[in-house]
Formats: sequence, C-alpha cells, structure tokens
Amino acid sequence: MAEFYRKRKKICQMCAGKDVNYKDVDIVKKYINESGKMLPRRVTGACAKHQRFISIQVKRARFIGLIPYKK
Repeated sequence: MAEFYRKRKKICQMCAGKDVNYKDVDIVKKYINESGKMLPRRVTGACAKHQRFISIQVKRARFIGLIPYKK
C-alpha cells in the first residue's frame, strides 16, 4: 500500500517577524539561487504580499551591486 503524507506548509518568515532588507546581503542571498535567479514562492514559503516585497529588495540589491545579476 502506498502511504500518502502531506507536506508541511511553509510559514512566511516575514509574517513571523523577520525582516528582509536589501542592505543585508546574507538574508537576500537566501531568496536567490546559485545562478542569481529569484526563487519562487513555493520554494521560499513566502506569502504573495511578502514575495513581491522580496523581489523589490533583490532588485535593489542587484542595482546597487551588492549581488550579481548572473553568475
């Protein structure tokens, strides 16, 4: 018999109280992959509102030069 299990729903870190700021490179790097692309919501576990905020912070960090556009 195949056992079915349900994956735990990821909790939005920003709703839990953690802040993402483009100046903090270590936190911003958690939301991009090795090639420099932004990770989707299903991977990050962020809600829609905060995923949009994360994308703005990643773009700001790229523009200033804190993180690369591509590797």
